[in-house]
Amino acid sequence: MFGFRDIEIVREIVRAGGFRAAAQRSGLAQSAISTRIAALEKRLGIVLFDRVGRQVRLSSCGRRFLEEADRLIQTRDRIIQELTRKGGLNGTVRIGVAETIVHTFLTTMLNLLRVGHETVRFELSVDTSEQLSRKLVEDEIDVGILLRESLPKGAVSTPLQPIELGWYASSAIPLPPEPLTIAELAGHPVVTFSKGTTPFEQIERLLSQADGAPPVLHGSASLSTVMHLVADGFGIGVVPTRMVEAADPLGLGERIRRLPTRPEAHIQNLQFVAAYFHERNHKAGEVITAAAVEADQIDLKKRS
Repeated sequence: MFGFRDIEIVREIVRAGGFRAAAQRSGLAQSAISTRIAALEKRLGIVLFDRVGRQVRLSSCGRRFLEEADRLIQTRDRIIQELTRKGGLNGTVRIGVAETIVHTFLTTMLNLLRVGHETVRFELSVDTSEQLSRKLVEDEIDVGILLRESLPKGAVSTPLQPIELGWYASSAIPLPPEPLTIAELAGHPVVTFSKGTTPFEQIERLLSQADGAPPVLHGSASLSTVMHLVADGFGIGVVPTRMVEAADPLGLGERIRRLPTRPEAHIQNLQFVAAYFHERNHKAGEVITAAAVEADQIDLKKRS
């Protein structure tokens, strides 16, 4: 319907006080400006200028047109400024994280990133490490924080601090104070990470060592759901200890307790990495990785 050049010509006519003055200031022929305005009015189906003798002034429709058009100009200028800004990040940055990160240092990381990148839009994707790996490969996210075992081939990665896993149960379930054996743990329904993930497979192998009936192992992609199920006594669970320490916002801090276990029932720590493909996203990757490392250390110190 109209372009930015049309808007600029209308603005010039208003500033100059008429078509002839606008033509002189812009270096265009008066006939060219008159023809352009007439064509614009025809396309819009409105009258932009009231002509009174040799004088012109904006009509009521013209005033509204220029008010809205000025906003378009401002938006255009802001977009250009943001996208061409030197240094740092710009535009929209897509970050994928495993849910464990959501409940540990994600907010701290985003607050660190916001400093110096106030105009950047962060688009977050929370998923399993396996899905985050696929999204990295298919360029659906720019940077992913995922389990090391799911790191896609060719991606640049930086290790974060290991995250300990622990056995937990509802505070209302009576359990012996002595460290529990694998067989004793396997005697309870177990709720943990979703099937197919590295922690699920590790727990499944561990509990399969117990004699008797196969253990009942429930998996969920939502660790918040796992925490609620454990707190409600649906079963015992394996969840990140740092997540439990941060569980007060979920209202679960006093409703679950860590179970003492024998050494053979120990679950390996989670090893997360910040990953990206250098050829596609090295700029965002370097900035976000640095923020992730710093936020991870802050979170760890806060809970130690």
